[in-house]
Amino acid sequence: MPAFADTKVIHAGQLLAVPGEKPLSKQTLVVKDGVISAVKKGFIAPSQYGESAQLIDLSSSFVMPGLMDMHVHLHGELGPNNHKETVQMSDADIAMKSVYFANKTLMAGFTTVRDLLNQPEQINALRDAINKGWVDGPRIIAGAGVSVTGGHLDVDGMAPDILKLKSPETLCDGPYECRKAVRHAIKYGADVIKIASTGGVLSDTTTGTGQQMADDEMKAIVDAAHVLGRKVTSHAHAADGINAALRAGVDSVEHGSYANEESIKLFKQTGAYLVPTLLAGDTVVNMAKTSDFMSAPIKAKAIRVGADMLKNFTRAYQSGVKIAYGTDSGVSKHGTNAKEAVLMYQAGMTTQDVLKAATVNAADLAGMSNKLGTLEAGKYADIIATDASPLKNIEELMDVDFVMKGGKVYKQ
Repeated sequence: MPAFADTKVIHAGQLLAVPGEKPLSKQTLVVKDGVISAVKKGFIAPSQYGESAQLIDLSSSFVMPGLMDMHVHLHGELGPNNHKETVQMSDADIAMKSVYFANKTLMAGFTTVRDLLNQPEQINALRDAINKGWVDGPRIIAGAGVSVTGGHLDVDGMAPDILKLKSPETLCDGPYECRKAVRHAIKYGADVIKIASTGGVLSDTTTGTGQQMADDEMKAIVDAAHVLGRKVTSHAHAADGINAALRAGVDSVEHGSYANEESIKLFKQTGAYLVPTLLAGDTVVNMAKTSDFMSAPIKAKAIRVGADMLKNFTRAYQSGVKIAYGTDSGVSKHGTNAKEAVLMYQAGMTTQDVLKAATVNAADLAGMSNKLGTLEAGKYADIIATDASPLKNIEELMDVDFVMKGGKVYKQ
């Protein structure tokens, strides 16, 4: 029996069926078994689609595709107790917390996310549980990290014996080890591979934010992942690491804080996406200035890099780099993902392009344009609604009033 053997008829006051195009007035969406079967002009009576068809009246609302966040970490949130939680919380505890954060994310209107570093067994189980309808959450594209020893995706800031216990199984040094690490990650369920071509702000070391992974290691990872049908994204701050990752063939770059002219040229040549995570930068700057739990190396990096992200994003956007929406939530609070949209707008992006980045572009990056990103016949019924148009006031995304994912209503 189908998961949703029913028909829902949605009357949309304003409908942005395809972000990037103009919204239409007074439209009817027909949803059958979790998939959009038709989009019609005017408000059509549900009885036209069967006696049991259910009307969802959004005739006073702005309706659009569900938002997509291409960079989240559902296992936790940045805060003063992170190191303590590492040794006090069991894997089961962290998994339960992830369920809670997943629900908050869905309620905020984000119906699909890409989780880019978690314990593989936990995030894969959460992904599968959501798909089976056991728990409520966004559709998850589950990522696995492949890192060089001591790199940004390795563990740090703890006693040596704890480091040994917590070190990832996908650490690698040299192209042959890195190729094997990719295959290992995919064997255990990874949908996408994440590397760190540069150091990171939240690594508790003084190794900086320049290139850390060697060119041949990145090329081996990208080639191995692509052969097995997986995309690769790279955490990257400094230009040398951004450019090396792009030359290696990554499909996207996370943060891209110091992209230079060569970076922009490579982005456009390769077609890779930039996932800017402005909210993460804004969050760590505020935390570094107002709290005392960060170490000195982290504080210094946070204030420097976080403050520079906005202007570099503006330059990349104005230069025509493809942008996909991503927040790095887990650094910021889960459920506040829409703040990224406000920051993108403040940095010079049009509201139309912000919405496109969070739908059409994100679906393309995820390799799911045939099912997500627009509201057209044959696509999943991932639908949200707001009281007024976010094209006129982007802050409307901060208060999503209606959430449907796969034809099921989660918020109304």
